[in-house]
Amino acid sequence: MSLASINNEDLLWSENLPAGAHTSFRMRRGNRLRLTDCEGGANLAALFINDDERTERYNMADTLKAQHTFHLSEGFVCYSDMGRVLCSITADTLGWHDTVCGVSDAAHVLAKYGTASYQSHRNAMYRNGRDSLLIELEKWGLGKRDLVANVNFFSKIAADDDGNLQYQVGHSTPGNQVELRFELNTLVLLSTCPHPLDPNPHYQPKSVKLEAYRGDLPDQDDKCRNFRPENSRGFTNTERYFL
Repeated sequence: MSLASINNEDLLWSENLPAGAHTSFRMRRGNRLRLTDCEGGANLAALFINDDERTERYNMADTLKAQHTFHLSEGFVCYSDMGRVLCSITADTLGWHDTVCGVSDAAHVLAKYGTASYQSHRNAMYRNGRDSLLIELEKWGLGKRDLVANVNFFSKIAADDDGNLQYQVGHSTPGNQVELRFELNTLVLLSTCPHPLDPNPHYQPKSVKLEAYRGDLPDQDDKCRNFRPENSRGFTNTERYFL
C-alpha cells in the first residue's frame, strides 16, 4: 500500500537519506514531508523543534498523555512542551511508530556491533543515533540540552507480560509511508541509525526517502484536529501563536 502521488508542481525537494546517515532542515508551516521506507526494516529517529523559538521542542510525554496512546499513527499529532502542535500525522500506511525508546549511543553501538571507524570503513562506518542528532543540533547552534526524547518512525515496540519492551522484527516492509504536516515553522532533525532495541546482531541500517511538498493549513473538519478533544485545544493554542 502506498499514498497517492505528489503533484510535481507541489514538490519542493526529494532525496534519499542513506542508511546510517543524518540530516536536518527547516519545514515551513503548512508544508508536508513524506517518509518512505525504501528497503524495509528502516528506523528514522526524528526530533522536532519550533524554528521561531528553539527552546520549544517535541515533548514525548505530553504527546502520549494528551492523546491516550503508547504509539503514533495517522490522526495523532506531535506536541511541543508549550502545548502547541509541531506536526500532524496526516497519513500512514503502517499503523505504529515508536516514541518511547530513544536512540542508541556510542557505547551501545560499540558493545553490540563492534568497531567500524571512518578510517577503515569510510561512509560505511558505524554511527549511533545520539551522536548523529547531536551533530545536526550543533549545525543550528543547539546542543546536548536540546536532545530530548524522539520519534522512531517505522519501528514498533511491544511490551510482554513483565513489562519488558521488545522490538517487532519485520514490522515495516519496503514502500511503507508516513506523511507529516507541519503546524509550526519547524526544525527537523533525522537519523537512520538502527533502533536501540533492534535484535539484529549485525549493523544493517536502512535508507529512507524524503519528499517535501507544499500543502494547506488544516480546516475545522481536519482529521487530526478532531481525532481527540485535546487535539482541538492544541490546534487552538497553535493558531493563537500566529495571530
